[in-house]
Amino acid sequence: MFRCGIAYPRCRWILPLLLLFAVIFDIIAIAAQSGWVEDENAKSHYASMWEQCRGRNNNWTCTSLLEFPWAQVVVALMIIGLIILIVAFIISCVALCCTLNIPILPFIGLLLFIAVIFQIIALIIYPVKFNELIFEGRYDYTWAYGFGWGATILMIGCGVLFCCLRRYEDYLTGLEKTKYIYQSS
Repeated sequence: MFRCGIAYPRCRWILPLLLLFAVIFDIIAIAAQSGWVEDENAKSHYASMWEQCRGRNNNWTCTSLLEFPWAQVVVALMIIGLIILIVAFIISCVALCCTLNIPILPFIGLLLFIAVIFQIIALIIYPVKFNELIFEGRYDYTWAYGFGWGATILMIGCGVLFCCLRRYEDYLTGLEKTKYIYQSS
């Protein structure tokens, strides 16, 4: 007999785990010193969220990007998004892992969507303003910038799931019988 069902109680553990991955990705993106952007050909210029460096081998001259207002806005938005994400992660652990508190799940989804808005704005402002600041050559966005987008995409998916899980309260609590996709007679 082949039985395949959807086990909603697994969401109780998977969603906080996904939010933990989003927190880790966000911390990597914010703390990365190797840069969000680097020069394509010469590898003589790179910039992180905090500073830009020019040079070769071990002879680098670094200047802070925080003297520009747009860079201050990017840093503030990314950090605010990270703080909101950490709050949502803590609330989700309490709501899903310790006790099952279904009415708070849409609030967690709302927090995640607010954090997504902050981070999308920051992740769009950075390349636009950086390209206005630097005119020469072509630049590639590195893995650190990609981790910022990865965290944002995870937050979007978890936000949707947190908003939808309220409909499946009986499944989460174990009161509803599991519906199987296929049953043999």
